[in-house]
Amino acid sequence: MTAPQQVAYEDVLRVWREADEIPQIEHAWLFDHLMPIGGDPDGPILEGWTLLSALAAQTQRLRLGLLVTSNRVRPPAILAKIAATVDIVSGGRLDFGIGAGSRPSLPMARREYDAHGLPYLDAAQAVESLAEACTVIRRLWTETEPFDFHGRHLDLTGAFGNPKPIQHHVPIMIGGRAMSTLRVVAEHADIWNHTGEDLADAVSRSGLLDRYCAEIGRDPAAITRSIHVPVSYEDPAGTRDTIAKVTAAGFRHVVLSLPAPYPVGVAKWVAEEVIG
Repeated sequence: MTAPQQVAYEDVLRVWREADEIPQIEHAWLFDHLMPIGGDPDGPILEGWTLLSALAAQTQRLRLGLLVTSNRVRPPAILAKIAATVDIVSGGRLDFGIGAGSRPSLPMARREYDAHGLPYLDAAQAVESLAEACTVIRRLWTETEPFDFHGRHLDLTGAFGNPKPIQHHVPIMIGGRAMSTLRVVAEHADIWNHTGEDLADAVSRSGLLDRYCAEIGRDPAAITRSIHVPVSYEDPAGTRDTIAKVTAAGFRHVVLSLPAPYPVGVAKWVAEEVIG
């Protein structure tokens, strides 16, 4: 994962091109913020989906996505069109990450909504809207005739997506740990991502997700468990130890977050010193 803040486009492109040549690295990620959430609050930050499309066009193998798109930022039908376009540009390599949006406890993230004139729904509304968004987006990717959708938060008439994504089934990754979000995960997600700040919490929430899947008759094993792991350039052994712990806990989809600035040859270093 290369957060596109406090870095130049050329820096991110260099890392992704290098990672694309390394088989041990299977997927690559950006995030979805419009203003920096780390470092200089007025520093540079690139828009995630635009950058993802550029990187998709300049890589060949990596699966790719945003960890995760804020459902508060773009109307879901527009987002479905953007994502389908990126899947086409990438040749069918998109993993579609989405979430309810930034928590109010993160003021550096919260400010970007006001700064861009975007509404900031309360938590309950945000999760309800996320569930409707997942339904509508999947339908736009798959249905062959226009449809209407009249929900509590979305109201679409004659909705239709053309062209469709290349992938018959674009994997949906949902990020979040709230109980209400996990119910949406159980219904809609192929991959669930935890921030990884607290492994005990991640394990507990994974168990809760199992229960919610059982309640709706879905096999919990159908949802891949994903987790975020920060990389330490100074302590690769510590990073390896963290990876061992999270994989032993059942999180088999590991997103290694690279701190900027990115050293020359960082993807190769990760493969040799962290992945092994």
